[in-house]
Amino acid sequence: MKKLLLLINPNAGKGGYRNGLGETLMNFHRAGFVTTVAFTDRHGDAPRIAAEQAENFDRIVCVGGDGTLSETVSGLMRVERRPALGYIPMGTTNDCAATLGLSHDPALASRTAAAGRVIPLDVGRFDGDRFFTYVAAFGAFTEVSYQTPQDQKNALGKFAYFLDGVSRLPNLTHRWAKVEYDGGVLEDDFIFGAVTNSRSVAGLIRLKGDVGVSLSDGLFEVLLIRTPESVLQLGAILTDIVANKFDRNYVTLLQSKTIRFTFRDEVSWTLDGEDGGSHSEVLCENIHEAVRIAVSRDV
Repeated sequence: MKKLLLLINPNAGKGGYRNGLGETLMNFHRAGFVTTVAFTDRHGDAPRIAAEQAENFDRIVCVGGDGTLSETVSGLMRVERRPALGYIPMGTTNDCAATLGLSHDPALASRTAAAGRVIPLDVGRFDGDRFFTYVAAFGAFTEVSYQTPQDQKNALGKFAYFLDGVSRLPNLTHRWAKVEYDGGVLEDDFIFGAVTNSRSVAGLIRLKGDVGVSLSDGLFEVLLIRTPESVLQLGAILTDIVANKFDRNYVTLLQSKTIRFTFRDEVSWTLDGEDGGSHSEVLCENIHEAVRIAVSRDV
């Protein structure tokens, strides 16, 4: 029989992994897997366990938020043999789940994780030695995901991000940046920049199909917001972005395999909702079809 590692973050989603755990294990059994369960105790456990156990299993299924998935992928990027992935979302925003079409019902998600269609997935390399699955970002709203307490995110969900983001609007900092991408260069003052491989960012910004988003085309989608003249104008810009309307005077949306940012000062980044550190220069590289993941529909 095939072997499956169920990697659980017990702190995600108010400990929601308990709901439907028996049915989840039964779904794995029905799909022909013998299941081993492992829990993470602290930040850094998921990549360590994934890297150490990759060669011993035919599939690794992680249970948690986007951060848990990101850490699991980061662990697999350390090894040559990478088993297929499954993902049972239990987090706050679950951008990756939205992009992959995964159910928030653990029982349904476990069926997909065990027997869904497996597709290739691009992975982002950040500054040489770190990885991200769906977004690397700087500027407005990016600190919310890793500075908002977990209990507040669990209680308020996406609204916690919105509330915290709005509270920061009067104090937004704009950064001059030189942005080098495939075939071009931009230089301007920006309040936000995101390098993504997702149709959903922070559960609020959704890139629709006509933007041309593909998870395995070897290209990032890059969203840049220039500095507006007022907070009121910024609010209008963000409202338009949520509605997939892009004011070209203030918003740039492009695609690129690699992208380099150069700043005058160090700028804080977030990687898949976690602290990415401060950098004056960053190179993001798309690693084409780096891992494989089970999905429930065409993406």
